[in-house]
Amino acid sequence: MPTVELLFSAQPEHVRTARLVAAQVARRAGVDEAALDEVRLAVGEACSRAVGLHRSNGVTEPVRVLLNEEEKKFSIEVVDEVPGNATGSAPDTGDDAAADDEGEMGLAVISGLVDDVEVIEGDSGGTIRMSWPTVTV
Repeated sequence: MPTVELLFSAQPEHVRTARLVAAQVARRAGVDEAALDEVRLAVGEACSRAVGLHRSNGVTEPVRVLLNEEEKKFSIEVVDEVPGNATGSAPDTGDDAAADDEGEMGLAVISGLVDDVEVIEGDSGGTIRMSWPTVTV
């Protein structure tokens, strides 16, 4: 069960809220202060990507962000509801190459920010799972 589950409509203005919530929960979970900017940026990229996918594919379901506090690890999952989109491209349409490039660039930025990242493609949508170590006091 996630520590915090955040659902928001696929509107760009909600990405900032998701970033702020993720940073606060990460801080409370014990993520090193030096890594909090990485958390904010990575969540912002993942949520922006999910919002873009939802909007370009006409998906009305909310974007889900799951924040999990585990033993010695804090993880975040950003879940979109667009099937078959590990690369961020539109499914089976061959649409706009610029949108494809944007999705791939977002994933590249996330990979550069987070050491432990996994992109999962599924029949019901995609998930970007990221994690950071926590420090015990």
